[in-house]
Amino acid sequence: MKIEKINIDQKLKKINEHWSPRVFAEMNDYQFKLEKVKDEFIWHKHEETDEAFFVINGRLTIELKEEKVFLEKGEMVVIPCGVEHRPFAEEECEIMLIEPKETCLLYTSPSPRDRG
Repeated sequence: MKIEKINIDQKLKKINEHWSPRVFAEMNDYQFKLEKVKDEFIWHKHEETDEAFFVINGRLTIELKEEKVFLEKGEMVVIPCGVEHRPFAEEECEIMLIEPKETCLLYTSPSPRDRG
């Protein structure tokens, strides 16, 4: 078996849309996903799994019901399963998500603006 390295910068250059994660590696039952984000995503939660956000470039805010987590380049956070959250980035931000292959979102708001 040949083991190959992965160049994350090269993978990110191929991503042109925001909020469209791309799987670039798998390990056991987990997927590593790269994503470019800007503005806000919807309020959601994962009932079956935790979700890890790692900031590669830029700044990311994870809004929770009663607080905000601010992440800079090189920082990460793990959102526990069942916790409602909404990622947000004022400027384009490049992130890595680490989550199980079968991860599903449970949308908790039809529109990000509904939460106020």
